[in-house]
Amino acid sequence: MRLTQSHTSRFLLVHAPGGLRPEEEDVDVTEKDQGTDSAGRRRKRFLTPQEKYEIWLRLLRKEATIAEAASKAGVDPATVMKLREVAKQGALDALAASRPGIRTKGVDPELAQARAEIERLSKALTEMGVRLMLLEGKGRWD
Repeated sequence: MRLTQSHTSRFLLVHAPGGLRPEEEDVDVTEKDQGTDSAGRRRKRFLTPQEKYEIWLRLLRKEATIAEAASKAGVDPATVMKLREVAKQGALDALAASRPGIRTKGVDPELAQARAEIERLSKALTEMGVRLMLLEGKGRWD
């Protein structure tokens, strides 16, 4: 493995007469050190749901091992193992909740919108009928 070096500058706050002042510190950073914090730990990387799904699919298809998937995603292998467990449990929960031939209890957004429109129009029609009655008044009962 070939390590390349890059030169970076880091500013530190130094106690000086009259308060703190910034002082430049020269730091040689190797390619291996990039992406780590000051304690040498890997920086936390958050995966998007799509990335998690893609990792899970690669594991499921046996296209990659846990170590390979973790390395490619830039996360710890324990993260990939947890992702696999969560995906499996989520799939089992979803399958347990589904019943063949029975619609889910989820609300159809179009149906909810149509019902709201019917309610709005019903109230408007009732209000118009009351206005018409007040304007024209009851006919005589002669």
